[in-house]
Amino acid sequence: MQTNQKEENREILNGKGGNQKLRDSSSKIIFDDNVLCAQFLRDYIKLPVAKNVKPEDITDVSERFVSLVAEERNADSVKRININDSLPYFFVFLLEHKASVDYNITMQIFRYMINIWEEYEKEMNKKRKDASKRKEFKYPPILPIVYYEGKEKWTAATEMKDRIICGDLFEAYIPKFAYQLVNLKDYSNESLLERGDEISLLMMINKIQNPEDIESFQKLPKEKLELMIKDTPDYLLDIITKVFRVFLLRLNVSEDETEDLVGRIKERKMGELFANMDKMDIQAERRNTAMARADAEKAKREAEKAKKDIAKAIEKAVEETKAEAEKTTETLISILQETGITREEARKKLQKSLEISWEQAEGKLTLYWK
Repeated sequence: MQTNQKEENREILNGKGGNQKLRDSSSKIIFDDNVLCAQFLRDYIKLPVAKNVKPEDITDVSERFVSLVAEERNADSVKRININDSLPYFFVFLLEHKASVDYNITMQIFRYMINIWEEYEKEMNKKRKDASKRKEFKYPPILPIVYYEGKEKWTAATEMKDRIICGDLFEAYIPKFAYQLVNLKDYSNESLLERGDEISLLMMINKIQNPEDIESFQKLPKEKLELMIKDTPDYLLDIITKVFRVFLLRLNVSEDETEDLVGRIKERKMGELFANMDKMDIQAERRNTAMARADAEKAKREAEKAKKDIAKAIEKAVEETKAEAEKTTETLISILQETGITREEARKKLQKSLEISWEQAEGKLTLYWK
């Protein structure tokens, strides 16, 4: 494997965010490509106008919106789909890759939508002054999509009122919209295989999360698997290999074995993809990850306890020092009083001996001068 590829692999693995970064990296590779986006819209979106979308109809405008909503949502995509010259459609892809459900997804989508409409308003007002204030002005429709790859059931609310206190009572005054959920676990390998295109193949790869998933993949008809990439352009084949490489990195498959497996895709041998995969133990990797996480949590707890213990020890030492100093002051005042000097003279000596102010010396005399 070339050095630059090794460096790229290490950069992905060592990057901030761990597995989440790997998943986001995979999704960004997929949805940055207009051909794959067009396939996704045609195959998996329940909207008639999406059935005829072509790659040339798509313009990526993610950079204009994603950073305005959340800095860490690098896997999100915002696409402008031109159905015709007079009716632009905006599709918002929210690519959800967490193991657990994101319960604030409705609010996140709403923020996206507001940003898109505000940007559109500014654009139209530049073309025609106060265009948005005219009766005939309308905003473009937005189709929000949640693409979810987790194993758990998606239980997040689909209506914003469910995220608002007394939502039912104030329902008439709360924005109402729905997002479309594309839940990967709802699609069998067989149904994805029947679609026969590259996006479906990538979804099949992303479905793999345990040894049983690999076995299911191995049982698929080899000829149908290889037919999926028989006529795939080389550049699109490169995208598939990149996504597959990220998948293998996530499982800690060795670099040499990774290149061997990636090479099978480059040779369009999808039917042999997981042959001789004895070395890849996903469950072992998950156990190792869980153990590492548990060790890190234990070390964190121990460090916090040590920090608290040190703070308590310092506090105790300070209190003991203060008590000792106070005892010394009391003894000194008693000795001064026994010498028969006046209180004023004692105060001056106390100031000089302890290097304290007049007020502090007077306070000590008030306590201990008998």
